[in-house]
Amino acid sequence: MQITVNNVVISVSEGNITVWQGEMIVNASNSGLYGGGGVDGAIHRAGGPRIAEECAVIRQKQGGILPGEAALTTAGLLPFRGVIHTVGPIWKGGSAGETAILSKCYLSSLDLACSHGARSVAFPNISTGVYNFPKDLACRTALDSVITYVRERKSAELPLQRIEFICFEHDNAELYEAMLKDYS
Repeated sequence: MQITVNNVVISVSEGNITVWQGEMIVNASNSGLYGGGGVDGAIHRAGGPRIAEECAVIRQKQGGILPGEAALTTAGLLPFRGVIHTVGPIWKGGSAGETAILSKCYLSSLDLACSHGARSVAFPNISTGVYNFPKDLACRTALDSVITYVRERKSAELPLQRIEFICFEHDNAELYEAMLKDYS
């Protein structure tokens, strides 16, 4: 499933983000930028020690990153121009600003990708694993944030040509495909 917004193709697929073909991927990281479980662990394992070394430099300079922020490293052994690490919110019932923080993850990641001239970027399902963000609300937040970002930019400000949501789990892929239809 895909739609085109402001000349940017936005699509959904099921699979492993570490084998995606494009320029930059987003990692659902922890605030210390230590390789953890889920997509974070998969990216660190596939990318090798260089990603962890660069994350250590970021920790030394600024102590990690806060939820909603993003930082860029190279991709190590992965075939990308870079990995954008963002920290999603831990779900606390919805009264702690979790939705706004999750939206900020997508926006700060897009800002970073655009500032480095990326033509394509892939997102995982941020915060829906061990951080327990409800999958339907996370999906709607992701799509709303990304599509609004693309709609509000002039083409000259937007090097991106393709944004893809890579869903590791089948149920997430189906959810994203169903909700993406609402925007076409």
